[in-house]
Amino acid sequence: MIKLAVYNTDGQEVESLKVDEAVLGGSVRYSLLKQAVVMYHANKRVGTAATKSRSMVAGSDRKLFRQKGTGNARVGNIRTGKRKGGGVTFAKTPRDFSKSMPKKQRRLAMNSAILAKLLRSDVVVVDGLNFDKPKTKDFAGILGNLKIDRSCLVTVSSENVNLYKSANNIPKVDVMPVSELNAGDICRHRKMLFTKEAFLDVLNREQTSGN
Repeated sequence: MIKLAVYNTDGQEVESLKVDEAVLGGSVRYSLLKQAVVMYHANKRVGTAATKSRSMVAGSDRKLFRQKGTGNARVGNIRTGKRKGGGVTFAKTPRDFSKSMPKKQRRLAMNSAILAKLLRSDVVVVDGLNFDKPKTKDFAGILGNLKIDRSCLVTVSSENVNLYKSANNIPKVDVMPVSELNAGDICRHRKMLFTKEAFLDVLNREQTSGN
């Protein structure tokens, strides 16, 4: 059982939560987690790089000069890859780098990522993040009160426009609703900041799916 403190926006502990590791899979599945991270990075690749092969460049197909009797080294046509203006020998073509994983594996990988953060004390829970209007300075102050000075993934139960705008100009800080959480984004950030409501949503969802 992991004991997790809940803080207010001033950095003061107001209560605590007890988290059963079994709800998040019981142990960190490192092989599955790596597979999910590889998929995350692969799906970020655009795959639009392209260069022209010798069949794509303009020029005659005729051999420049005969094979023997000229005293020169033998050559092909003007479009060969070793001549200026010729095609690329091993030309790049657009390709799809995307990978996929079954839904259950993606969820198990996400749980492993959250559990790994919990075991390393890299999860912070705040009782609420409510902003009447966007204010980057106020949100930066909250992060300072919670002693978060590294990259951080802020997780909320539902979309909050004012919170998104408040965090938008802070480097290496991203805001994401619980419904969009994935292992890749979790592993990409050093810290995770949950609202209490969002963290309970994660635990309740896993308990429900486990039953």
